[in-house]
Amino acid sequence: MTETNATRSSDAPVFPADRYGHRRAPRRRRPWLRALLVVALVAVLGLASARLYRQYGDPTYDAQVITYTDITDSQLRLVFRVTVPAGGSAICAVRARSRDGAEVAREEVRVDAPAGERQPVVEHQLTTTGKALVGEVLRCRAAD
Repeated sequence: MTETNATRSSDAPVFPADRYGHRRAPRRRRPWLRALLVVALVAVLGLASARLYRQYGDPTYDAQVITYTDITDSQLRLVFRVTVPAGGSAICAVRARSRDGAEVAREEVRVDAPAGERQPVVEHQLTTTGKALVGEVLRCRAAD
């Protein structure tokens, strides 16, 4: 028995000769181009993560709000604790927001830890442009 197209087990399609023109040769692969793109992507992601870590991620300088009191139309007293290296200094960005979420005050506060203390408690009075509802510490970083 001869083999027909119906009994052939090949997965590749069979085209009649000279009917559809000649088939293109497979494209030459460029593995170096793919590797170069992967290296460039890794480099860009590495730079972005380093920048974001420098901006937001230093766990050495961590702040916790203890309380905010003495709230009036023009001020808010913010009490917070900052974790810094022993005897180190930090600069913390603090802000106050109103009931609708608008920022009514923002300042940078320098925190100097006494020798041997890693978590100084700081009291700071913010002067606001309107009635504040909440006081926050946005971030802390090493003092220059």
